[in-house]
Amino acid sequence: MCTRKCSKCIGVTLFPLAACAIVTNILLYFPNGQVLQLSEITDLVWFFHGILGAGILVILPALMLLGAGGAGCCANRCGMLLSVVLSVLGFAGGAYCVVISSLGLIGGPLCNTGDGEYLYPFRNDTLEDNYLFNQTMWSICKEPENIVLWNIILFSILLAIGVIETILCFIQVISGLSGFICGTCMRKRKVGMQ
Repeated sequence: MCTRKCSKCIGVTLFPLAACAIVTNILLYFPNGQVLQLSEITDLVWFFHGILGAGILVILPALMLLGAGGAGCCANRCGMLLSVVLSVLGFAGGAYCVVISSLGLIGGPLCNTGDGEYLYPFRNDTLEDNYLFNQTMWSICKEPENIVLWNIILFSILLAIGVIETILCFIQVISGLSGFICGTCMRKRKVGMQ
């Protein structure tokens, strides 16, 4: 397959994933649809792992790769090298999202445990006592309502998006390097040699 076609397929896939990551990260600011004080929002949300990491840093290579299907940016070796550089940036953004999402799942949400004070009741749990595997512990959080489920679902979505983006960007790095080294389309090279 031509590296241009591969690039366009990856770009078409990355763009909606990046958009979903941005929306998912924004939803983390409004637990259960409520508007909270800034000090009542889980700290890891402020790392912008979905907006910046899996969003903007992945949209850059996605936009470049969407144009790769034509005879433009990936029809030459400089274009393929640029796609490699941007894909490495996308890989870093996806990996950043994976790390922060994992930490968000492990640490749990910031919530009111009933005494009016917001804290992280699950931060010091061991793996055996982890709230992810013990749904009865979720009742510790009184406010915002369903905050534990909200965080688990949204951080899990961001984790999955980050993993997929990281894999796709890595594939594009390999494809881009092969296009840079060997040329963008082996079939055209063989036809030209006859």
